[in-house]
Amino acid sequence: MKYVSTRGYSEAVDFLAASLAGLAPDGGLYTPVSWPQIERPKAGDSYVETATRVLSAFAGGTLSDEVICTLAERAYAPFAHQSVAPLVEVGPNRWMLELHHGPTLAFKDVAMRLIAQLYDYVLEQRGERMTILCATSGDTGGAAASAFAGSKRVDMVILHPHNRVSPVQRLFMTATGSDNVHNLALEGDFDGTQAILKQLIGDEHFRRRVGLAAVNSINWTRVAAQSVYFAQAQAQLGGDRPIHFVVPTGNFGDALAGYVAARSGLLNSFRITAAVNANDAMARLLSGQPLTRGDTAPTISPAMDIQLPSNFERLFYEATSANGDPAVRNGAIVAKAYAELAAKGQGGIPPDVSARLASMGLDGHRVSDDETREEMKRTLTETGWAVCPHTAVGLAAARRVRHEGPIVTLATAHAAKFPETVREVLGVDAPLPARAQPFASRPEKFDTGPMSADFVRERILSIAMKS
Repeated sequence: MKYVSTRGYSEAVDFLAASLAGLAPDGGLYTPVSWPQIERPKAGDSYVETATRVLSAFAGGTLSDEVICTLAERAYAPFAHQSVAPLVEVGPNRWMLELHHGPTLAFKDVAMRLIAQLYDYVLEQRGERMTILCATSGDTGGAAASAFAGSKRVDMVILHPHNRVSPVQRLFMTATGSDNVHNLALEGDFDGTQAILKQLIGDEHFRRRVGLAAVNSINWTRVAAQSVYFAQAQAQLGGDRPIHFVVPTGNFGDALAGYVAARSGLLNSFRITAAVNANDAMARLLSGQPLTRGDTAPTISPAMDIQLPSNFERLFYEATSANGDPAVRNGAIVAKAYAELAAKGQGGIPPDVSARLASMGLDGHRVSDDETREEMKRTLTETGWAVCPHTAVGLAAARRVRHEGPIVTLATAHAAKFPETVREVLGVDAPLPARAQPFASRPEKFDTGPMSADFVRERILSIAMKS
C-alpha cells in the first residue's frame, strides 16, 4: 500500500511515512496510489473491529492487525458510549450519527485519539521524538491536546485564531494541565493559521531540525480513521440500503472520509451533501467555481469558518482522472491550480475536471445563521434535544435532501461546546458532561501573537530546544 502526493512531484511512501509526515515535500497531500476493497462490517461488529479492519487495509502491512486492534482499543476506551458513534433517529428516515461522545465532545476525538496512539507506538519503537503542529478552527485543537497530553514522545503546538473559537473549545486545548501541550492564539482567521502550518511543514530544513509533523485533517490517517463511522452507519442501517449522508463541513476532511469509505467498498452507494455556513467555499467548488482566497466571515458555527478547505485538494486530484482510474490522476493540474491561487488569489480548475467534480456524488448546501437558529429551535421542539450550531447546519441542509432511503446527518459536536449560542437561541443551559468537568477546573495556558510564520517558527524552536 503506497501513498502519493496530490501534486505529483514527491516519491511514493508507505503508510507510516505518510502518517508521520502529514504533508508531502512538494506541498501536496498524501493519498493512496490505489483504493483497497475492504469487507463491509456486519451489524454486530464492534467499532474497534471495524476500525481494525479499515486501518489494517490502509496500513498495508506496516503494522500488524494485533497492533492496530490494541491501538484502537486504547483510543476508544475513554468514549462515553460503547458504540463510539451511535445512530439516533430524529424523524422518519432521518438519523443523526453522534460523533461527540469522546473526551472533548467533538468528532475530532474519533480520529485524533487513534492517531495519537499510533504516533506514540511508532516513536517508542524507533526511539524518536517529534514536534507536532496543529492549526484549528476550534475542535481539532482540543482533540489533539487531549489525545497527546502527557505523551513522552511528542511536543504538541496548537495554533488557533484569537477570539474566533468558543470559550469551551479553547478550554479543551488550553487546560490539559500537560507540559507537552503548547497553545498560540494568533491574530487573524483559521485560514491564516492553516497557511502557516503548511509553510512550516513545507520547509524541509526546519521540519527535519525539529522533527515536525502535522495532525490536521491534511494527515491521511485522520481521514482514514474517520471513514470507519461511515462504514458502521451503513452496517447498522442495513448493508444493502443506499444512504444519503449530510456532513457539516469546513475543511472538508469529514466529508472526504465518506468518499474514501465509498471508494473502498464500505458503502452501498455514495451520496453526500456538504453542509456549509456563510463560508461556502465547498458549495462553490462543487458547483464548478474556481479556487479563490476569500475573506472569512464570522458565524455562529465557527469551526466551519474556512474559505480554503484543505481536503478539497484530494477530491480535486481524484477528479483529474477521466475514468476514475487512480493510475491516471494528474497531479500537475492540481499543482498548477494551487500555484495560481498562491500567486493571484484564484486558481483555475479545467472545465472537464469541474464537470467530473459535479458528477462524483457530492453537492453543497449553504445554511445561513438565521436558518441555523431556526433549525436549533425546531430540533428542540421535535426531539427535545439541544444540538450544537454545526450539527444544526447539517440538519437544516438535510431537510432539503430528496432521498427514498435513510438520510444520516453527522452530529459533529456536543451542544455544551457552545453554551453561549445555545442559551441565546434556545434559552436553555448546555452544561459540560461530567467527563469534561476536569477541564473547567484547571487554569488555561496560552500565548497570543501575530499571524506570522516567523513568530511561530521561533516559538517551536524554543520548545524543541527544551525537550
